[in-house]
Amino acid sequence: MTVPKTSFLVLDCAEPEALARFYAEFLDAAAGQSPADPDLFLVTGATGVLLGIRRDPGQAPPSWPRPEDSQQAHLHVLVAPDLLDQAEREAVALGARPVGAAQDGTRLDARTDVRRLTDPAGHAFVLVSAAEGPGIRSA
Repeated sequence: MTVPKTSFLVLDCAEPEALARFYAEFLDAAAGQSPADPDLFLVTGATGVLLGIRRDPGQAPPSWPRPEDSQQAHLHVLVAPDLLDQAEREAVALGARPVGAAQDGTRLDARTDVRRLTDPAGHAFVLVSAAEGPGIRSA
């Protein structure tokens, strides 16, 4: 029998409460301090914990993209295809910084369908055009 498990990604940063608020607002979730660890803030949605943000006073923001173009760990945020522009505007309004865009050939117009950004603490994430599924809604 397999032991039941769950997991979530934890990002380190100097100001975890502010970064947790950024992700909670952007992902339409809630943020709060972990009852078990005062240095850990949890971003929680309808399906449970989505992301953890942990205090690390000496943490240096990652550089992305790296000069040698190597892949780094990053978040993929799935967005309905017709809401990609709106999601990007929301992220930037909350403090995210765009760092690049790419086309994967799925759109007939000249718009990009993958948006690369960094959160306010410098962690990479991408907005990816995705077919509707659980939690993905069109306007």
